[in-house]
Amino acid sequence: MFQPYSFLSFHFFQHTLNERQLIHDVDQPGPSGMGNETFRHQKSMERQEGIRSGRHIFMCEVCNKSFRYKCTLKFHVSVHSEERPYVCDVCGKSFRLLQTLKVHQRIHTRERPYSRDICNKAFTQGGELKVDQRIHRENRPYACVECKKSFRNSGYLKVHQRIHTGERPYSCVVCNTSFIQRVELKMHQRIHSGDRPYACLECNKSFRQSGQLKVHQRIHTGERPYSCDVCGKSFKLKGDLNVHQRIHSGDRPYACLECNKSFRQSGQLKVHQRIHSGDRPYACLECNKSFRQSGCLKLHQRMHSGERPYSCGICNKLFTALDSLKRHQRVHDGERPYGCDVCTKSFKHQQHLKSHLLIHSEERHYTCDVCSKSFRQPNALKLHQRTHTGARPYTCDMCNKLFTCKSALKKHVLLYCKQHL
Repeated sequence: MFQPYSFLSFHFFQHTLNERQLIHDVDQPGPSGMGNETFRHQKSMERQEGIRSGRHIFMCEVCNKSFRYKCTLKFHVSVHSEERPYVCDVCGKSFRLLQTLKVHQRIHTRERPYSRDICNKAFTQGGELKVDQRIHRENRPYACVECKKSFRNSGYLKVHQRIHTGERPYSCVVCNTSFIQRVELKMHQRIHSGDRPYACLECNKSFRQSGQLKVHQRIHTGERPYSCDVCGKSFKLKGDLNVHQRIHSGDRPYACLECNKSFRQSGQLKVHQRIHSGDRPYACLECNKSFRQSGCLKLHQRMHSGERPYSCGICNKLFTALDSLKRHQRVHDGERPYGCDVCTKSFKHQQHLKSHLLIHSEERHYTCDVCSKSFRQPNALKLHQRTHTGARPYTCDMCNKLFTCKSALKKHVLLYCKQHL
């Protein structure tokens, strides 16, 4: 059994090489344009001719997608079936492919069959071992004179040097965007052609790049190959691990030039800069309200659609956002994950902790513009200002008495009005 896709493809290629062994005493010359290659079987010659000409031989009767190999078509046909015959006996998750199930089961068994002698690391898939082996190969004889970065072969160095020279020799004929490498241009051209040659055999979702497919497959297998050495938390993407490690290191490499606030991710800085620019690129088509982030727009749109995709497993209450569900669940389990380092008091919500910490601080940033009295919390200032304005926004439904704050109204209802019911 082979690891998904890349190993299987390599295995097919080995068979093709075996079939193409030159047999000089068999008179089977290849067609024009194929040189002097000879083949043991007619089918081998036809297959190789199809590969060279770009013509695919085996076609799916459902979607008309074509393949070079019959066995690849056989795997693809399972995409059109809803059948998932391979079921995990631990968690009940089902899969279309036996190999996907086997990789998934390593999550439960913690089996890591691919090990590295140099660093004693173990991996669930052979592809991960291969990547790690490259890290330990110290022979990098080709060095960049600009930044001293070294490479294993001269081709990698040549491509790297284009970063310093600014050379981009490969240009898109459609939009004139230029690229450093030919493979980057090839992937870019799929945006214009709509070609997505890498399809997931579990859910039929397709991708422009093989790496995108590989990352996507981890959704089905549950694999998280990148682990934090400090806290053990694991991630699907190496980039996510790199960002997470900045929590432990305190590194915030992305700084705002306007206010010097720094961030762990470039995307966070980009969103923050919209505060200064006033840019709100995501607009609701229903009410024209605009937002700085696409995620905020998506949540807002659920107000119009009424969609509440997140349900509490205990009381079945529905929520529009996952964070809202998580906060609600603390009502049932009593969890208070945000603890004060000064007085050990804990809170269910991070914002409550932030407000509480101001009690321990001597700083009073919030000042009344009428009497200059200062306060630690903005809510305290807002409540104080009502003494000047005379505002009493809270009304008792039983006796119509007015109050300046909600807590005073609640106290009134419990002590007076409810006694007369």
